[in-house]
Amino acid sequence: MLSNGMIWSLCMLYLAGGLGAVHTGPVKRLGKTANIVAPREDVNVLVYGVIQLGESLNNVYESTEAKVANIRMALKQHEGALKQLTEETAQAGEVEEQIKGVIQLLQDQTFKQETQTRMTEGQLANIERDEEALRTKVKCLEAYLNSTFPTSIKALQERAAFNASILKGLQHLTQFQKQKIDKHAEQLATLQRMSEAL
Repeated sequence: MLSNGMIWSLCMLYLAGGLGAVHTGPVKRLGKTANIVAPREDVNVLVYGVIQLGESLNNVYESTEAKVANIRMALKQHEGALKQLTEETAQAGEVEEQIKGVIQLLQDQTFKQETQTRMTEGQLANIERDEEALRTKVKCLEAYLNSTFPTSIKALQERAAFNASILKGLQHLTQFQKQKIDKHAEQLATLQRMSEAL
């Protein structure tokens, strides 16, 4: 890029060359009274041309300098936008990793909850079977005692009350297990809703 000093140096060099060409060229004689008029006019024209050339070169320099400044400013803006985009991309990657971690955690919890629910359902089924078997045994025992020892009604009633208390305890245990299953099912549904929301 040309500086102002370089432009004026070129103009002066061009002017010097033009003046040298004028002095070395043929001099026109218009008569006895005519002095060397034509070379001065040529010099004036040449000087005016050199000034016009200098102004044109100066305008080109200034417009080029403004364009370069605009390009530099645009590059800085693009660099800032690129840096911000890079940071946002890195943040998006971190958020994605966090979401994947949460999803994996929810899947693990859902699997554990389902496993625990199946185990509880199996235990409840076993308790219900035991309860039914005990009822059958109590009924068989009552029938046997009634047929074998009809006089010991009081002992039979006590035995029946004891068996009834055992059955009542089993019923409470069954109810507790059902509540646990309901709670596990509710937690499982909540985890599934959270997984679907993600």
